[in-house]
Amino acid sequence: MIRKNYVYILASKKNGTLYVGVTSNLPRRIEIHQQNLVSKSFTSKYTVHILVYFEIFDNIKEAIAREKQLKWWKRQWKIELIEKLNPEWKDLSKEVFI
Repeated sequence: MIRKNYVYILASKKNGTLYVGVTSNLPRRIEIHQQNLVSKSFTSKYTVHILVYFEIFDNIKEAIAREKQLKWWKRQWKIELIEKLNPEWKDLSKEVFI
């Protein structure tokens, strides 16, 4: 079985603070963010808990490269990427992981 890898974007609210990350276990990583299990993390400090975008990769190197690319993007480009697939900024974790 091929392990899936994810690049994801979290937001504090619509057009709020954004966070880009990479993981091989998206449900668990989102749980860590939403429950503030790493108390001094960026996502805990700025309450960045809403999964608004993610991509799936078979290859971890490709996922890491995409994460780095997105981290260097201008904020407006990230917002446009989110709104292309999730115009209402819904919390995708509630739909994907239930």
